[in-house]
Amino acid sequence: MEKVKYIPLYSHSSNVYNLKNFSPRIIDKEYLDSLNLRVLPSQEAVKGLEEGSKLFIQRFNNGSLIPHTEYAVKDMDPATIKTEIHNYTGHCPTLTYEINPVMGCGVGCQYCLVSDGVHEQSLVAINNYSLYVRQLLEEKNGKNSENVPHYYYFSPKTEAFQEATLYTGIAHSILHEFIEHFKKNPDSKARMFIASKAGVKHLTYSYNGETVLDLLRQLKGKVQFNTSVSIMPTEFRDILEPFAAPISERLEAVKLCQNNGILANSALVQPIFTPYLTDNHIKEFFDMLHAAGIINYKPEFLTACVENIAMLGQYLGYFDKALEKKLYEDYLQPENADHRKQRGRTAPSRELSIANIRKMMSYTDTLGMSTSICYWVRMQLGISQEMIPLINRNGFQCLGYQSKLFE
Repeated sequence: MEKVKYIPLYSHSSNVYNLKNFSPRIIDKEYLDSLNLRVLPSQEAVKGLEEGSKLFIQRFNNGSLIPHTEYAVKDMDPATIKTEIHNYTGHCPTLTYEINPVMGCGVGCQYCLVSDGVHEQSLVAINNYSLYVRQLLEEKNGKNSENVPHYYYFSPKTEAFQEATLYTGIAHSILHEFIEHFKKNPDSKARMFIASKAGVKHLTYSYNGETVLDLLRQLKGKVQFNTSVSIMPTEFRDILEPFAAPISERLEAVKLCQNNGILANSALVQPIFTPYLTDNHIKEFFDMLHAAGIINYKPEFLTACVENIAMLGQYLGYFDKALEKKLYEDYLQPENADHRKQRGRTAPSRELSIANIRKMMSYTDTLGMSTSICYWVRMQLGISQEMIPLINRNGFQCLGYQSKLFE
């Protein structure tokens, strides 16, 4: 397949390859001892950090830590595309079908939940993916279907509005399929859930004379746009999200949606770096969300395999050694070894997680913001209905789905 080079809509002045005097090293027991950690990581954890350090050095040297700004385009037989239900835990309470038109992702998040931060895969955009969407909508919500309430998640495994979907018109054609579906099936119980790091440039990108915003406007009442934002130092975020819009641009995109009648008042707050979660940073962050009209948020702490923590720790240590030390302490406690999400990704200690959720809620409650929690976190931390209802006072559930869209 021929590869198309492109210019990203957003990039940052700094990235891992131009950090002054930065080079990766081996994180081993000797290095951890030099930090005077308050916890003693297991031998298995130390071995994982060493292996992760070697992988980090290898990827740093071969230039594969961030995506190349190029993609290939291909067609696929819609019948061969597997229909996936978004249900990582096996117990998710909301029925959701996935829409994933790109293999890989051009944003390049180095904490990525899908790729564990590895971006060596070439981007491949499925040019005729909209035909699969048409087929899926007809099967699940057409005139001869059961037509039960559910969501289509665009997109859990890649960024919905990235250059590979915008420059090709794939994102626009997918939105068109939903628009046409609702014209033919006005009583359809389908709803679209979008989670995105898109900035204003993404939403106003025009293909054949139509912007993404133009099309979302036609889906008012049927679509929910959730911005995805993280809590971490800005300069650290720029390194970890090389081609993502700045948070200020993402929140401007939120307000742009709101001003056009598009439901956009919930946020995925992920990942949260626990070492950075002070009272001042909580206030600063959620005041910013509140000013953008966000009334609900779904907090998700960084989860990462131990090998990836070796890379993230070194980035963090470049800016602040104290934060690097705390990252290892928060994640590498031996008693926390079983606090893992899919593919063995480790979460911060349970005690710390629940304390930080309470700390965030104690402030966001004063802003009238509600909190939604995914089923896995609820079960792992023993979060009760009394603490955080399954469907909260603002009508949001688990990932941030708005249940009132079906009323």
